Order: sequence, then C-alpha cells, then structure tokens
Amino acid sequence: MTAVSPLRRREVIDALRRGAVPSTGLDLLAVGLDRFHRAIDDDIEAVAANGSVFKAVRGEYGSGKTFFVRWIADRAKRANLATAEVQISENETPLHKLETVYRRLTERLTTTTFPPSALRSVVDGWFYALEEDVLAADEVDPGNAAALDHAVSVLLDQRLAEVSRSAPAFAAALRGYRTASLSGDAATADAVLAWLGGQPHVAAAARRVAGVKGNLDHFAALSFLQGLLAVLRDSGHPGLLLVLDEVETLQRVRSDARDKALNALRQLIDEVYSGRFPGLYLVITGTPAFYDGQQGVQRLAPLAQRLAVDFDTDPRFDNPRAVQIRLPGFTVDSLVELGGRVRDLYADGSSAAERVRDLVDDAYLDQLARAVAGGLGGKVGIVPRLYLKKLVSDVLDRVDQFPDFDPRQHYAPTMTTAEMTDVERNAASADEIALDL
Repeated sequence: MTAVSPLRRREVIDALRRGAVPSTGLDLLAVGLDRFHRAIDDDIEAVAANGSVFKAVRGEYGSGKTFFVRWIADRAKRANLATAEVQISENETPLHKLETVYRRLTERLTTTTFPPSALRSVVDGWFYALEEDVLAADEVDPGNAAALDHAVSVLLDQRLAEVSRSAPAFAAALRGYRTASLSGDAATADAVLAWLGGQPHVAAAARRVAGVKGNLDHFAALSFLQGLLAVLRDSGHPGLLLVLDEVETLQRVRSDARDKALNALRQLIDEVYSGRFPGLYLVITGTPAFYDGQQGVQRLAPLAQRLAVDFDTDPRFDNPRAVQIRLPGFTVDSLVELGGRVRDLYADGSSAAERVRDLVDDAYLDQLARAVAGGLGGKVGIVPRLYLKKLVSDVLDRVDQFPDFDPRQHYAPTMTTAEMTDVERNAASADEIALDL
C-alpha cells in the first residue's frame, strides 16, 4: 500500500468504526472496481473538456452504490471538478421539484479546497477571475474603482449572456451580491447569495437590492444550474459531478408525484444529452427494482428507453461505458481482500503493527466475513458495512490496545438489530444473533 498520511488514515478508520462510508481516501478501499477505471476517467476527461455525461448506477441495497459514487467523486476532484451529492427523498428533496434539488446541490457543493457549502468561495473566486481578466486586457486603470467595477459588470453580462436569456435573475443576483459585498453590507450579501443558492424565505429588502423577485421555481432551476456551471468553469473548476443518490425512493411516493419525478428525470437527462449543461457529470443511483419495475423507470416509456441496457449476459462482460452500469456486488473473497486493506491501513498507524497483522490474518478475515454474512441470511452483498465496523471497532482496536487480546479466543461477535440498517435488519432473523466464528 502506498504511503498514507496519518490524517487521511485516521479519517478513513474513524468512518469505518462508525459504520459510515469515508468521505475521503476511497481509493484505498476500492476493491473490484478496476473494470470501471478507464470508463470513469474518460467520462471525467470529457466533462473537463466542456462535454456532459449521464450515468445510471444499478445495485441492490448494500451493494456499495454510495461508496462507488464517492469513489467517482474522489477521481473527479483530482481533475479539479466540483462535486455535490444529493439524497433524493419524498419530503426534503423530491425530484419532481427541481428547485429543491438545486438548493441541496448548492448546500453540498464541494471543491478540492473548500468543504460544503463551497458556493461563496466559488462565487468570490469567479469575481476575482473576472477582475483579473479585466486588468489583463489593460483597458482600465487599476486605481479607478468605478471603472473597474463597470468593466467587471460588462464582462459578467458577456459570460452569462446565454444563461440570462432564460434566467436573467441569475446574473442580477450576482451583481447584487457583488454590490453588497463591496459596500460592506454583509447581511445583504449573505441574503442575496442564499437566494442565488435557491434558499426560500429571503428578506424582500435583500431581493430588492439585487433586483429579483419571488423564490426559485422548478423551471428556473435548470437555468440556474446552467449559470452555476458557467461560474464554476470561469473560477477554475472545469465541471461539476452531481450525484442524485437513492432515486429508488420515487417508488414510495404518491403516483402523481412519482410520474412528475420520472418526467423531471427524463427532462434532465435529455437536457444533458442536448448539450445545455457543458461541464456536467450527472450520476443517479438506484436498485434493480427501480430500473426494471413498473413502479419505477418502466412506468415512463421514454425514460425506460433512454436507460435500457441488456443485463442478461454474463456480468463479467458488462459494458462500463453503457448508460446504465451494474455494480458487481461483494463475494467472500472480495470481503477478505477489503478487510486485508483495512487491516494493513490500520497496522501502518499502529504501534502494535506486527500483532495486528499476525492475529488478524487473512484466515481470520475469512471467518469473520462468513460469520457476518451468515448472520444476515447469507446475503454477502449487504455485509460490508457491518463487517468493516466490527473489524475495526471490535477486533483491530482491541488488538491494538490490549496486548493479551486474541480475537479467536476472546471475541464472540454478535449482531443486534439496534446497530443494523433497515435492509440489514430485514435480512437478519433475530434481535440478537450470535455469530459462529
């Protein structure tokens, strides 16, 4: 394993200890994803060159869809793309209301240097880039603040000309934000930026300063996304990876809302393919039931046609360049490989590295993987989260801290429903399961 910084190692291990997907360092844990490397990197390269890409990720609950899209995000950030992961939900982020999707996007916007929300940093960086471009043209006296401000406003209009044809309020809000910032009115600048990010209930006084009215609606959201991409591009980020996670939740909403959401997804895909969003890498995730069932994609024939991929062939020959890709899922062997990576990562930061590697060898990792899978009805595909949580918290931490601890002698693992997700709980058969290890 390549050298890993102590901070990065700690972040990964701490996340696994909590039973969560790490937010960074996913390349350290990427098992079985080699087949996707070239296709994903080609997609990122196309997006960075002002193209646009859509991809649908298919996998059962617990198959690693969230891990996979965050792994893509890691690779996207290496190309300096901005990223945003939005969880689709009936109440908080309904897909048939694209204004809520845009709002969550801006709230979760991340760059290589700024955590969520990076919207302010991106906008400030954009205005700085505009000023630099104006000064580079050598047509304005740098000491003439009024002339510089006017030249920046003119350049702003030029850069957002296409966006302004459908959403003039986007450019107006940016002007209002700049005016308030330059005048030292931080409260108004914050409010205008919030409105630009799709937030509702912004004070009317702030909206008047920017010359905008009302709140962002479903139809303007796509134009605002178009504007955000332009701002990202000019501020040094050649594109945006937008992940719409857990789209399968559409199956549980009312039929009228479901139909609207499916049509909104179809519209969004068509807009990506039409070239309206240069620099956008749009990824959705869903279960096979969502893509194949009558309560999901198949309910809207045009959408089903756009996402159709033949998965009847041997999974070994799945096409990673297809519009819809299937995650292979875990086997016991791949769980052991994953456990080995975590063990070695842990050992590299441990003063008891030799004991960690000796006591938690591959044979033990195999036993633990089979035990956890057995406790979940033999469904290996949903095992990784609990397996890694128990490996780190119950085994590696104890081996590291207690010199006389031997997991084969002193650890009798159990699983309780309290520590399980709904999917894991449904696969288990009792409130407390003793694992045969």
